[in-house]
Amino acid sequence: MLAAVTAAATGVVAGPAMAGAMKTGGLTSQPIGHYEFCRTYRDQCMPKRGSYEPIAIDRGVWADILDVNSSVNMVIEPRSDLEIYGREEVWTYPDAAGDCEDYVLLKRQMLINKGLPPSGLLITVVRKPDGEGHAVLTVRTDRGDFVLDNLRTDVRLWTDTEYTYLKRQSERHAGLWVSIEMPDRVVVGSVK
Repeated sequence: MLAAVTAAATGVVAGPAMAGAMKTGGLTSQPIGHYEFCRTYRDQCMPKRGSYEPIAIDRGVWADILDVNSSVNMVIEPRSDLEIYGREEVWTYPDAAGDCEDYVLLKRQMLINKGLPPSGLLITVVRKPDGEGHAVLTVRTDRGDFVLDNLRTDVRLWTDTEYTYLKRQSERHAGLWVSIEMPDRVVVGSVK
């Protein structure tokens, strides 16, 4: 048990209990859109308090995750920042339309409002198979890391997606970002 807790707190995968968890590396750059979001919503970018253990999944928690993913995907119209704001990389809570980061922010906030801990709800930057950047919400659970995505109706284990994972928020501090080590390689280097 201590090994699993240590692994969850440090980002080091250890043993079969954490087999579905992302292995994270060192600190890396914060996306510019997230930096600007943090200037507006400072309370959303602070060190996280409490436990850093993965979220324990039961039927109620899983139902909340599925419901939030589905409802946000159905209600928010996909539109680019350029279409909405006339510029790129505006990260904000969407009213009726938004891009991938906006979906993630809304899903994260809705799950926090349902009682899930922020340390288990991490904004994650990925690369789609076509090379385009994209953002998803990673939910760190005791059953592995699951991805909520505006491009999919289902919720999948991160290893069951077609994405290359680049970086995500730290589970300890919402304003800091860490690299993600893909199996057998590091995709984004650490900041020294």
